[in-house]
Amino acid sequence: MAQTMLPETPAESRPIEPYAWYLLIVLMLVYVLNFVDRQLLAILAPDLKRDLGISDSDFGFLYGTAFGVFYALFGIPLGKLADRWSRVRLLTIGLSLWSIMTAISGFSRNFGQIAIARVGVGIGEAAASPCSYSLISDYFPPKRRATALGIYSAGLYIGGGVSLFLGSRISSGWNAAYAGTSAPLGLAGWQAAFLAVGLPGLLLAVLVSQLREPTRGLFDGDMAQEERGSPWPNFWRDLGDIVPPFTFAAAAMRGKVALAQNLIAAILIAALSTLAIWLSQDSVQWIAFGIGAYAIYSWIASLRHREPETFKALMLSRSFIGLTLGYALVAFVGYANTGFAPLYAIQELGLPADEAGLILGSIGASCGAGGIIAGGLLADYLARHGNQARRVSLVFWAAIGMMIFHGVMFSAKEPLLFYLADIATLLCMSGTLGGVSGALVNTVPAHLRGIATAGFLLGTNMIGLALGPYAAGKLSAATGDLGQGLTAMLFTAPIAIGFILLAYNGTKRMNAALA
Repeated sequence: MAQTMLPETPAESRPIEPYAWYLLIVLMLVYVLNFVDRQLLAILAPDLKRDLGISDSDFGFLYGTAFGVFYALFGIPLGKLADRWSRVRLLTIGLSLWSIMTAISGFSRNFGQIAIARVGVGIGEAAASPCSYSLISDYFPPKRRATALGIYSAGLYIGGGVSLFLGSRISSGWNAAYAGTSAPLGLAGWQAAFLAVGLPGLLLAVLVSQLREPTRGLFDGDMAQEERGSPWPNFWRDLGDIVPPFTFAAAAMRGKVALAQNLIAAILIAALSTLAIWLSQDSVQWIAFGIGAYAIYSWIASLRHREPETFKALMLSRSFIGLTLGYALVAFVGYANTGFAPLYAIQELGLPADEAGLILGSIGASCGAGGIIAGGLLADYLARHGNQARRVSLVFWAAIGMMIFHGVMFSAKEPLLFYLADIATLLCMSGTLGGVSGALVNTVPAHLRGIATAGFLLGTNMIGLALGPYAAGKLSAATGDLGQGLTAMLFTAPIAIGFILLAYNGTKRMNAALA
């Protein structure tokens, strides 16, 4: 394939200051804690199911939908706020909120209480990636962004791996220490684990608050001017565009036709949600997902009316749509994999929780982090002459590998094959994200990176996180076998590959237009 040569601009030739690497390490630590708090639920699943009396699909709702819907929805107004306001301040507030809500999870006594706490964690974490992606992109030039974002994103797998180890050790240690005696505050081991991992986030928030805010677009020759005046009126307007029932008022302000269209969309989504509830008998899942789907429609309609140029730059971009939906369907399988892998090891392979937590956590931290950094480095190498389509080709092959090894992993009847397949799955899964992150920020204008990241995460979390773990739980119940249910998730693989190819072709066209 012939390479498209793009000239390096004077802005791109600026040296990377040492402080940029310090900021990157701090942001990676934030992402580590992000996924420690998020993934902790997975290793505690057997205890949660026992103490709260919940099913596999209920667990899938807690792990995915309760968190994912609100993470996705609040990511949009918070992503736009990150484009207008101090990203450092916004990240500090978000980190403080999700750390407090994680700790509050430790006081849950029933399904409803922990579900509400998970919603709070999702809202707080929604600020993290839009702020971090935007900050990193203003400290690193385009040719190094995939590497920098790969290092940042390694926190995903380090945090996920550490949470499995910490969660199992804290929970089992607490239960052993207070066996036959009254535990402080009457807390079980899994509740103590939530408290232990939630509170340190408040200390990290203090460190984050001291980071330096960079100039926007510094390496792109597109230095944006900060908005004068308060960004909050726009934030509340953006929140009204996506959060029901304020969405009806926002639509009415755009005219009678817009209001009618919004009402019709709400009725259709409510009807489909009712049908899904009737078929599945899971009202909470589909009410939450229906609210999320309606909110997304309202946001897209508002974006098209208020910011037509942003709408065109994102919604009409083959690269953005292909990367967002393609990776969302990869995440549909991936989140089910990471959410249910510990339960499969304990329940189907008969492994002790401590052993499963230690080994799966070690694999997740090392292979996930190594894979995403290697994916970022390889993506930067492939695109070293400005050919962004080559980043997408890496996503294509990594996604195919991930799907194959996922099937092997949950067909395994022996621990060794299960662990080996887990290693291969995580290397491919993390390599996919390493390629996607670099491609995403290099195919949108500098002043839209916050909202583009939020839009990308919206698809990833509404499709991948809000549906993936829940679907795995339902398929497992339908088949009567956890492994078969997880393997059946691969029905989305051809669709995911199709969207990635759409992104590849769109990015090739973009390269040709810039040549």
